[in-house]
Amino acid sequence: MGSPIVMMGVVFAIFYFLIIRPQSKAQKAHREKLSRLKKGDEVVTTGGLIGTIFSVTDEVLMVDIADKVRVRIMRSQVSSLLNEGKSDGATDAPAEKGKSA
Repeated sequence: MGSPIVMMGVVFAIFYFLIIRPQSKAQKAHREKLSRLKKGDEVVTTGGLIGTIFSVTDEVLMVDIADKVRVRIMRSQVSSLLNEGKSDGATDAPAEKGKSA
């Protein structure tokens, strides 16, 4: 049938293309998102806090999580970006109408 070394190579190739490569692509995309964070973006932290970015430095973000409540978080602790920099609430109205109808 084939030598065990060839079979191990085939298994490794399958493992690489099904698991390792997609995971590294996802990590790269996440790093790129983190590098593009800007004031006004709505983010979710790894701790589950949802807030709007107030200010950005190299590694630290100041995030508004409630009225008059700002927290400092490490950029690396942002798990996802909910929406990118909405300047006003006008874009929320059509989306919420569609959800309730």
